[in-house]
Amino acid sequence: MNTDRYSHLLSRVEKPGRYTGNEYGETQKNLDEVDTRMCFCFPDTYEIGMSNLGMKILMGCVNRLEGVWCEKSFAPWVDMEALMRETGTKLFSLETGDSLDKFDIVAFTLQYELCYTNMVNMLSLAHIPLLSKDRGEEYPLIIAGGPCTYNPEPVADFVDVFSIGEGEEAIPELVELYRKCKKEGKTKKEFLYLVATTLEGFYVPSLYDVEYNEDGTIRSFTPHDGVPAKITKRIIKDLDKVYYPVKSEIPYIETVHDRIVMEIFRGCIRGCRFCQAGMVYRPYREKTPDVINACAKECFENTGYSEMSLSCLSVSDYTRLPELIDKLLLWTDEKKVSLSLPSQRIDAFYEELMEKVMSVRKSGMTFAPEAGTQRLRDVINKNITEEEILSACRKAFDGGRNSLKLYFMNGLPTETDEDIVGIANLSQSIVDEFYSVKRPGRKVEVGISVSCFVPKPFTPFQWEKQDTMEELRRKQMLLRDNIKTRKIRYSWHESKVSHVEAIFAKGNRKLSKALLEANKRGQRFDGWDECFDFDMWMDIFASVGLDPAFYANRQMSYDEILPWDHIDCGVTKEFLIRESEKARMGVTTPDCRTQCSACGANKLGGERKCCR
Repeated sequence: MNTDRYSHLLSRVEKPGRYTGNEYGETQKNLDEVDTRMCFCFPDTYEIGMSNLGMKILMGCVNRLEGVWCEKSFAPWVDMEALMRETGTKLFSLETGDSLDKFDIVAFTLQYELCYTNMVNMLSLAHIPLLSKDRGEEYPLIIAGGPCTYNPEPVADFVDVFSIGEGEEAIPELVELYRKCKKEGKTKKEFLYLVATTLEGFYVPSLYDVEYNEDGTIRSFTPHDGVPAKITKRIIKDLDKVYYPVKSEIPYIETVHDRIVMEIFRGCIRGCRFCQAGMVYRPYREKTPDVINACAKECFENTGYSEMSLSCLSVSDYTRLPELIDKLLLWTDEKKVSLSLPSQRIDAFYEELMEKVMSVRKSGMTFAPEAGTQRLRDVINKNITEEEILSACRKAFDGGRNSLKLYFMNGLPTETDEDIVGIANLSQSIVDEFYSVKRPGRKVEVGISVSCFVPKPFTPFQWEKQDTMEELRRKQMLLRDNIKTRKIRYSWHESKVSHVEAIFAKGNRKLSKALLEANKRGQRFDGWDECFDFDMWMDIFASVGLDPAFYANRQMSYDEILPWDHIDCGVTKEFLIRESEKARMGVTTPDCRTQCSACGANKLGGERKCCR
């Protein structure tokens, strides 16, 4: 990057390495040989964005195209933003330093609802009109993807095109269509119509009209002529053949995940009823151990990282995990590369496997019981028993662990005070398990982290209301008062943050008014404690005539038109209703390997064997 343009700013900010670019492994192209430029924007800090695997994958897919260059940009921290606004400096890419308004396509990944204000703020910093209806032919095409686009409506007025589902094949198709239309002199409007009618997995919000009932619910959602009524997500059917980044950029400053990250499968077989990822990433698809091992070796040779993490929703569900670990250990032990196995299922905890991966360095052990009583674990379909939880902890202690971390939620549907107290009782049972045998010179620490339940689209709990903030707070204090030992370390998530998250998770297009007002008031980095301002948000909603409780604290009916009903994630609404009813009865559903529950996702994978 030509840093001369920004040297007067970089010397005045806390972490200039966030803005310099020129990382080892960065993609560089000759602008004279490029006819289409794209900037991939991550609406959070450099340290978080550079750790995101999806960003690396999609940038690599686009940069493989001849004549196309995909650069990157991140949300500047508050110190840098203040200087940029003071000096009139536009938001720029890290590769060339060119401002975002000079690009053909500006793409955002939306990983978390509280990043919406960052996306809008990045457009503002780039001097790009915020609303899509105000952007003429001279401005870039604004596209967005990521998990939040399964309900794209809260940001629909800001985005020209949403990519729904997995983008390795879809995004290059969009870029190639853009290049074709650009050469043919087509208008942006003509291009958007072609995207909606000829490409699969893309949602163009300007081609759909929304009408509301007097009570604020949706009356109708109508596509324009020739535009599909539903947009079906894209998936990659064969993960062995899809592009994977083995020559990633090496940041000059420490990032959240300074390690090799190897994706081993996509999807989930479990069906936890609160979990959006477990539903929208179906069907289950695996990479083979040979492909993973070869990619891992190449990543190590190109980066030299001393730690590797296996990425997926539940690593112990990978059917060939022992075989994969054996292949990796053939060279990682020699190279002193430690293996991390996150997201292990308690009921599939392998003592021998743990011993193997600890051969280089012990890593933290984390489990997620989610609920403190068996009744509530059955409601959420966690499908684990207390004995399985204690057995897994026992194995961890026997393997030399002194500390464990466990994740729970409060505010889950049907939850009672007995369920809250059950978290304290279960945690105490784990402490007692440690001391059930003599462990000379060792003390135990059990960390429990409790988040607030947020109902998410495309889950069996999507119709549920969130507890009020006062009720969530009461439950947090009830749990605190029932913890009787200092060997249990308790932390909880702020209910005010979860309340705003729920508003945007279940929101409709009317929320664009709130986001516009928030931008005027300087709201950004809402996922950061030092920037989140709850009172400001409540005043924003009031000023634009929106009731937060309508979105977060209202029970929705099965026959209501949901803001995301025009999106097809593969899992049918009929299945979600069945699971919702079973939750009310405390009836569990077996995992996909035990029995197919006809969720509908197999239609995307082509064959039922994808889940077995």
